[in-house]
Amino acid sequence: MKGTIVSGLMLGMALAVPASAQALLPGEKAADIPAIAGVISGDAQWDRAWSGPMTADGMVGSADGALLFAQEQSNSIRKLWPDGKEWVLYPYISGAGAVSVDGQGRLFTVERTCTDPGLKLPGCAEATRVVQLTPERKVLASAFADGKTLGRLNDVAADGHGGAYYTQGGIYHVKADGSVNAVAEGGGLFTNGLVVSPDGKTLYVTNRGTVIAFDVGTDGTPSNRRDFATLDSEPQGGFGGDGLAVDAEGRLYVTADAGLYVFDKAGQKLGIIPVPRRAITAAFAGPDKKTLYVGAMGAVTPDGTAWATPEGVRNVAMTIYRVNTQAAGFRK
Repeated sequence: MKGTIVSGLMLGMALAVPASAQALLPGEKAADIPAIAGVISGDAQWDRAWSGPMTADGMVGSADGALLFAQEQSNSIRKLWPDGKEWVLYPYISGAGAVSVDGQGRLFTVERTCTDPGLKLPGCAEATRVVQLTPERKVLASAFADGKTLGRLNDVAADGHGGAYYTQGGIYHVKADGSVNAVAEGGGLFTNGLVVSPDGKTLYVTNRGTVIAFDVGTDGTPSNRRDFATLDSEPQGGFGGDGLAVDAEGRLYVTADAGLYVFDKAGQKLGIIPVPRRAITAAFAGPDKKTLYVGAMGAVTPDGTAWATPEGVRNVAMTIYRVNTQAAGFRK
């Protein structure tokens, strides 16, 4: 038996859309979920948890069961509860791009500042930054040792040692002391999302049609780059892999054009979970960490039509979907 998207209400930002529970909304596609042993049942169904005209990116589950996500256009980290309540958790995050938490509860984000290509701001002079938000708010890094700026930051993953990894074409490591080192760059790299395994020993990074992996040393330094998995069901010319998540058993979840790929610890593909829209970020949340959330491109307006923007204005509307799983997310 397979499940499909047949339930759920639009929540958050006063964007409730009156629609039949059986109907697909404009821009959605049927998402029949196959059973994947130990991961998800075949009768699971996607619910719509949130929708809005701005991004919901770089998400992570919080210890209290809520979902945190970055919203670049509103310069904030937002918190979404299972009951649909949502508010700004951290304001004044300049161009918030992603959020990550480590095992000590330290929260990290990347500030993209004024580099949003949709804004088309000439001469953006504000440096991008990797920022620690808790237990104290401070800038970890805004430049390399030679003074070169970090560029338009993409995703972030806490390294478990007071620092963080980030992507920006290549892969970089900001240590707790603020030093920035290149992990891998050039050579045709097209990196995007990244995440650390539950045991802290492996760093995974999407690289368009593949996932690459690194061993993580006792000080958080990555080494031994290798190919881990291939996204073998992507359309020709597709964007490829994006955000990542891991569960408590070490399985890896990769958002991409085809849906949500699921791989075991050895890189063996277990299946693909289809998503109603193009997913770009994923995280486990909920009281038992058995709710899988994805942020996906596109949304509808309060009157039920697809969000659209004037010509030349980038459309960043997104929908957050969620589904109950058998697998539990890693409890940090």
